[in-house]
Amino acid sequence: MKHLKIHIVLLLCVAIFTLSQCKPEPKESNPPTSVGTPAPITPPAGFPAMNIPADNPQTVEGVELGRHLFYDKKLSADLTISCATCHEQFRAFSDVDQVSTGVNGKIGRRQAMALFNLVFQEEFFWDGRVQSLEEQSLHPIVDPVEMDNTLPVVISRLEADSAYPSMFKAAFGDTKINEERIGKAIAQFERTMISANSEFDRVKRLSGNINAPFIEDPNTPGSKNNGFLIFTTERGDCFHCHSVDKDGAYLGGGFGQDLQFLNNGLKMDYSNDEGRKEFTNEASDWGKFKVPSVRNIEWSFPYMHDGSIPNLDSLIGFYNFGGFDNGNTDPNMKFAGNENGTRNFTAQEIQDLKEFLRTLTDYDFLEDPRFSDPFE
Repeated sequence: MKHLKIHIVLLLCVAIFTLSQCKPEPKESNPPTSVGTPAPITPPAGFPAMNIPADNPQTVEGVELGRHLFYDKKLSADLTISCATCHEQFRAFSDVDQVSTGVNGKIGRRQAMALFNLVFQEEFFWDGRVQSLEEQSLHPIVDPVEMDNTLPVVISRLEADSAYPSMFKAAFGDTKINEERIGKAIAQFERTMISANSEFDRVKRLSGNINAPFIEDPNTPGSKNNGFLIFTTERGDCFHCHSVDKDGAYLGGGFGQDLQFLNNGLKMDYSNDEGRKEFTNEASDWGKFKVPSVRNIEWSFPYMHDGSIPNLDSLIGFYNFGGFDNGNTDPNMKFAGNENGTRNFTAQEIQDLKEFLRTLTDYDFLEDPRFSDPFE
């Protein structure tokens, strides 16, 4: 009996020792979200801080993957449209149509916003309903009046494609394709869309002298210099909403939270689209929309959230009129005008202002092959 007890004790010791050596395999840490070749963005001098999340660093492979996804019609339910369908490069990545048309001819309510300098911005869409490009890039895919698709369908299409698994592996470390990685890749590509080389930039911002005169073209009527003064003084009062900082960098909006969303008196009635109020449910946001940049404004027509202003002449005419007093119109709309709120620009002032706005066109950006369709 004694020998039996000793035998049992010995067996227990052996078992305990054996189990102590069977340590569980260490859990594999989550694979890195980005493993490609670093491609840091160098911001133009004088521009605000960039918004690049730590878990989605810029890489050569991620940007190229995002570029392909941006132009790929596989993202839409019926394979007919891509992000680029409503954001065309030669129009500063805005839409040629008054409001965007989705799959099966569905008509949206709003004009597709121009896409550039997004890396400096914090809120997206006309109503600012999302706070990251990663999230923003996924919304049109599932929006029923845009691409009207589901992300599982998109993922399965990309998985079945001969090129995408290896592209995802190059960008993220393995061939897994999921919602998060799709959003991150498109966001990386969109962050590279920086426009900062217009005539205005070359003359005023890059020279370091915001008061440097434009070299006027004797064959072009109007004065760019005078247009700039109209824009940046109370004569036109454009600068209160489209600020020009000391380096001439911003030509906002979208960079200052105080001027992020405004009601510019475009309408008396916003019942069909209440703007930011639909997102915040705040009465003070009724009829407010994101203030767009005036960079590349020569090519980003039609204007306003509903595309209701067709060209530069009509745009200047609207601000010359001063907008409607709808009860929530920003006071700056009437600040520069007479007692009736109109600015009473002369014909020459209108021409001068138009000539200045044309100096904001960045042709290098509009034609940059890095942003073009990779499938062509």
